[in-house]
Amino acid sequence: MVGNDFQLKNETMKLLLTLACILLLSHFSQGQSLVGNWQLTDEKTCFQSNMEESETEIELKQGMGASRQSVVRMISFSKKGTGEEGIFTQGKKKGSDVTKFDYRLTDQELQLLDKKSGMATQRFIIDELSATTLRYHNALKECEVKTFTRVE
Repeated sequence: MVGNDFQLKNETMKLLLTLACILLLSHFSQGQSLVGNWQLTDEKTCFQSNMEESETEIELKQGMGASRQSVVRMISFSKKGTGEEGIFTQGKKKGSDVTKFDYRLTDQELQLLDKKSGMATQRFIIDELSATTLRYHNALKECEVKTFTRVE
């Protein structure tokens, strides 16, 4: 009788340990989520990607970015496959030039869809997706790269 209780407890522990391992592996294999708010931190066109900046140009560029009013470009992705992109000014809740879209994510490709027709209007290849960084390039022009940082 004691042997059967020990065997039953041993099998139960093995089952619980196996389930815990499966849950842990499934949690880490999901990867990072696109869902959330992202702020554009760097954008390069094909022209900019092909140019080498001199030290003087880099120094001048750092000083030129300062302004009295902070303006950022944001993009948001929801769980429902919808999103919006726009320009937001410090101290204002509503953005300007806000564009709403649907999206589809397949493997490493992000497709922005027209809300009415559902057709893909833009296609991007995701180069990096982490807890803090989203970087993608245009599927048709590899040299057009956008980098975003997650905003809480």
